[in-house]
Amino acid sequence: MVVIVKEDSGLVTGRSRSRPFGLIFLAFVALVWLIAGVNVVPAADAWERWAAYEETSTVVIDHSEWQGLLDAYLVTGESGEPTRVDYARWAETQADRDRLELYITSLEGAEVATLNQNEQFALWANLYNAATVRVILDNYPVTSIRKISTSPGFFSVGPWGAKLVTVNGERLSLDDIEHRILRPTWKDPRIHYAVNCASVGCPSLPVKPFTGKTLEADLEEAARAYINSPRGAVVENGTLRVSKIYDWYAEDFGKSDANIIAHLKTYAEGDLLASLETIDRIRGYDYDWSLNEVSSE
Repeated sequence: MVVIVKEDSGLVTGRSRSRPFGLIFLAFVALVWLIAGVNVVPAADAWERWAAYEETSTVVIDHSEWQGLLDAYLVTGESGEPTRVDYARWAETQADRDRLELYITSLEGAEVATLNQNEQFALWANLYNAATVRVILDNYPVTSIRKISTSPGFFSVGPWGAKLVTVNGERLSLDDIEHRILRPTWKDPRIHYAVNCASVGCPSLPVKPFTGKTLEADLEEAARAYINSPRGAVVENGTLRVSKIYDWYAEDFGKSDANIIAHLKTYAEGDLLASLETIDRIRGYDYDWSLNEVSSE
């Protein structure tokens, strides 16, 4: 029942009171969410279906199609600069969009459980990166992957929660690949240098596909390249600032500043390594969500 009262009576109906309160609450939550720049990282929760592998398997996945596309559309920058993707030209080249689709389809059809672990890692990392490129092309032009809000959920940002691929009959999202397969299965912090989020701030999209045969060297190279770039770690006036990746995924890098710095020192070179010898605390985090596209200027 709704009570009707005069405007100056001081009485408030149940309906008129609850609606503003609900709107104010939602506005407050949205404000906090925006101020925090919410990037809630899913837990590394293993999906047991994908744990099986064949230790002695010699099956090799062909990634040559992906290599051809990378050769055609990646532009490497100066030392420390991110590799960029010519999305504009790729988006307009239907034949190469079709090639990307066929490559993704070939990975979706692979019998994952019949592969050894290195081949599995290569498959998942390359699939993640190829699917990320596809979602950018499907929504291009766009200034940031975070503007592609196709993930389920009222406050969701980006496409990471959307089901983008189907592997062995199972619909998977980018979050599924990263947080339910790669992170909990391999427990290797170098995963974060392997998967690319189409942003300037993240590790560059690799110029060559991951392969089971060269996996260890590929991961080492990716870690070294990122950490020694300004996007990974910078020491100025005795103050260390690092990528936000080391905050979001602190658990994977040992949680504490000391452990994260020890990880950085494993790969740091030259002046950065020398500077880290006297650093014991991280003073800030940075990240650039701008699209990693070739400049049109």
